[in-house]
Amino acid sequence: MIAFIFPGQGSQKVGMGSDLAAASPAAREVFEEVDEALGLKLSAIMREAPEDQLTLTENAQPAIMANSIATARVLRAEFGIDLAQKGGCVAGHSLGEYSALCAVGAFDLASAARLLKLRGGAMQDAVPVGEGAMAALLGADIEKAGALAKAAAGGQVCEIANDNDPSQVVISGHKGAIERAVGIVKDHGIKRGVLLPVSAPFHCSLMQPAATRMEEALAETPPGAMALPVYANVTAAKIVDPDEERALLVEQVTGRVRWRESVLAMREDGAERFVELGGKVLTPMIGRIEKEAATASLVTMEDMEAFAKEIA
Repeated sequence: MIAFIFPGQGSQKVGMGSDLAAASPAAREVFEEVDEALGLKLSAIMREAPEDQLTLTENAQPAIMANSIATARVLRAEFGIDLAQKGGCVAGHSLGEYSALCAVGAFDLASAARLLKLRGGAMQDAVPVGEGAMAALLGADIEKAGALAKAAAGGQVCEIANDNDPSQVVISGHKGAIERAVGIVKDHGIKRGVLLPVSAPFHCSLMQPAATRMEEALAETPPGAMALPVYANVTAAKIVDPDEERALLVEQVTGRVRWRESVLAMREDGAERFVELGGKVLTPMIGRIEKEAATASLVTMEDMEAFAKEIA
């Protein structure tokens, strides 16, 4: 079984999608539709804007989704590979869960773009700039990271945001608490703590104002039926019910991204191959979670051509 997976924030880079758009009308249509839905030339920001404009959360989130969906549409139009027919399930990392849902028909493209622009803005607005922070803990498992977060909190928020793989956990919260955590990593048997260049402390309880805004938005634009099951970030479990998924997307804003557990759950349910659409971020993590799993990253036309030959 193939699991199609979708990257999250941090996978953006200036120029993303340009080669696909030049090579395929299917990709161009995606970028044009997203531009129209947002009333913004997002495709131009993706193609040529200064990096700091693309990394703005409200731009990065719909841009990453658009790039992933363009990849999926090119795969179908140019190589005859339909995700719903060839795949067994989908999953995405943080905002990538929206890309996954769009890819299996639970959201149309315009709705996914608008929801992610709102989500990005709401997450940015939830905490004043400079008050929050995130750090990657390298050489940390979930138990060590949990003990460190507890020790560093000091009455502030310091929580596990992402359980990425057996050697990388991300923490999020008040800037002071995160900096304290980075300062004492060695005391907890953790190799290194690295502050991340992010504009807000995602996936922690400080994001509650953003969760409230997303609850309202998702009440107006709920997910519909899915052509394939999605593995939700906050439960690491297979979801097929749109109402359940809507509640989990709200919870996801403040909740932990349980990526390591999601990969293990997909493997247990029969996923033999993980195919990342529009990025090369998740496949290395999968290699560290499940060494026996086959992986592929589809970014270029050449990547897709090679993949199409493999599964023909």
